[in-house]
Amino acid sequence: MKPIQLSIVIPLLNEAESIQELHEWISSVLIESNFSYEIIFIDDGSTDNSWTIISDLCKKNEFVKGIRFLKNYGKSQALHAGFEAVQGEVVITMDADLQDNPEEIPELYNLIKNEGYHLISGWKKVRYDSFFAKNLPSKLFNAVARKTSGLQLHDFNCGLKAYQKEVVKHIKVTGEMHRYIPVLAKNEGFTKISEKIVQHQARKYGDTKFGSERFINGFLDLINIWFLSKFGKRPMHFFGAWGVVMFSIGFLSAAWIGGSKLYKLYHQEPAILVTNNPWFYIALSAMLMGLLLFIAGFLGELILLNTNTGKNYKIKSTNNIKSHL
Repeated sequence: MKPIQLSIVIPLLNEAESIQELHEWISSVLIESNFSYEIIFIDDGSTDNSWTIISDLCKKNEFVKGIRFLKNYGKSQALHAGFEAVQGEVVITMDADLQDNPEEIPELYNLIKNEGYHLISGWKKVRYDSFFAKNLPSKLFNAVARKTSGLQLHDFNCGLKAYQKEVVKHIKVTGEMHRYIPVLAKNEGFTKISEKIVQHQARKYGDTKFGSERFINGFLDLINIWFLSKFGKRPMHFFGAWGVVMFSIGFLSAAWIGGSKLYKLYHQEPAILVTNNPWFYIALSAMLMGLLLFIAGFLGELILLNTNTGKNYKIKSTNNIKSHL
């Protein structure tokens, strides 16, 4: 049997209207290009008949596979499940709303397979979204992400991406970290990352499943991933350093207060009570904060040693999936 060249991973939520059309479009492109492939749909707790359509496609086409979550866990968890199931040499992710163009797949495959990139991220240079609702916040978000991560990508959150299989098998996409998969890949040592301008299409059916809160969550996640990338494997380096700073401030303040008190007593000068000196409370608070930061660092190290690597989602059913899900 010919090895699978391409795995197409498609997370979705209530996209029943577009699934059939998307499947036909992808299949025609891949067959025309003579790819051996698999298409993996991950139903992230849809309440419409998305799973029924996926199940029918799985019966008609042995190269279509389906994973159905027990409830809505989020796009990151859907991608994680898809990445665990993939068998292809090159992995493509795309959205199910027909805004990503399958005609881009052959060139993305070539960039990964023949030019040796670890990851290619799509760049929707021309977008068909509302400027104030999506385009402007997206530009601000991507500018901050570039500055923080050091990756010069224009569109971190584009759903259309291509990866070497090794990349998706090594990264952990949890929480809402799907926006930062290039950063996760970089942190794991996959540094040959670039982007490709891709065609963006207006949504054909339904409405977007993401609200304005995704930008707030995105910036919070960006801070989180910046911290984890620098101190995730060595929390004591962060908490310990600040603990030393705070404890030193407190200790020096206490020494100054004590020295001043002894000096005035020695010279028989009137001195106020130590507890009446505001620096006493500053010194006490600083030393306590330093101690707490040290404890936080130790706890972080202990948590790392006993990390639970279990999945944070539950799969309700699968179709044509033969992996260890």
